Amino acid sequence: MHLHSYIPPRLRSALPILAGVLLLAGCGGAAQPSAAGPGAGGTAVPVTTAQVQPREWNDSIAALGTVNARESVTVTAKVSETVERVHFDSGDRVAAGDVLVTLSGNQQQAALRAAEAALTEANQQYERGNELVGQQLIARASIDTLRATRDSARANVAEMRANISDRTIRAPFAGVLGLRQVSPGALVTPGTPIATLDDIGAVYVDFPVPETQLSRVVNGQRLFGRVASFPGRDFEGVVQTVDARIDPQSRAVTVRGAFENPDRELRPGMLVQVRLQQAAREALMIPEIAVIQVGRDTFVYRVREDETVEQAPVTVGVRAEGLVEILDGLEPNTRIVVDGTGKLRPGMQITEGTVQEAKAQQADEAAPAGNAQ
Repeated sequence: MHLHSYIPPRLRSALPILAGVLLLAGCGGAAQPSAAGPGAGGTAVPVTTAQVQPREWNDSIAALGTVNARESVTVTAKVSETVERVHFDSGDRVAAGDVLVTLSGNQQQAALRAAEAALTEANQQYERGNELVGQQLIARASIDTLRATRDSARANVAEMRANISDRTIRAPFAGVLGLRQVSPGALVTPGTPIATLDDIGAVYVDFPVPETQLSRVVNGQRLFGRVASFPGRDFEGVVQTVDARIDPQSRAVTVRGAFENPDRELRPGMLVQVRLQQAAREALMIPEIAVIQVGRDTFVYRVREDETVEQAPVTVGVRAEGLVEILDGLEPNTRIVVDGTGKLRPGMQITEGTVQEAKAQQADEAAPAGNAQ
């Protein structure tokens, strides 16, 4: 055995690794990763495309409004008196003129009887005076005094009856009563609330519209409203009037819409999401995700005939329901990239794929190089 041919066991196990290092060194070093981006070198980027087509579009103005009753009042007393009887319960529907509350009025009833007695006597004195004047037994001037006394007695009777009428509280119009706030025996004074009364067979919805859109609002225009109590249901109405003044603070004008409410489902105070419908028109609408905003530049990726892409500057209009209107920059039947624009650059080759494929490719390209085996 020769001494120079002896290799220790520890070095013998490292021979394959050393051989690999020498081999790489002989080949000029390790391979360097390519700096080319996606789509370079003939690799097409999978994207989703669509062909731009005009479609019928209804513009709409969205706002938040509040429901108000067509007629609404808080029923109160006119005089200070004790409640004698309550003729209603909370939530009752009443007709115009129905008696709601009767107040105690014994003193006024007695005063009315005294006034009626005085009127009866004044009438008798006046009639007797007329007879005496006809017989020339009294001066004609005396009949004028008797007539004035009779008229004063009539006025006193009318005043007493008005006082008694004030102690009978009636519904001023037909509607639905709110919560009862008085009980028999309670002392009420002028302004004491007895109950609310609302006519909600039809309701108003008041909502603000920016002054920039004022020209798009006209009387009779259709409205659609939604409330949280009835999700997915549209209540239909029309624009009844537009306020004559614009709020100088908010720069908005209040618009009042009229809604029929036969089932009394809309209640005063409800919050309503109002959509004001415009006349139908032709518009070039594309998915909003296809539009790219970089600083002040807005563009989409347009597909050429050779399946490469280019940036097409566009001017956008209204945005609604995930769509955006293109006012300038695209023609009908133009093919654009809808999804998968994140890795695109002008001149790149594309292929029609699915959104999942595009996202998978982007994830692979974004993966750290150390994860590759």
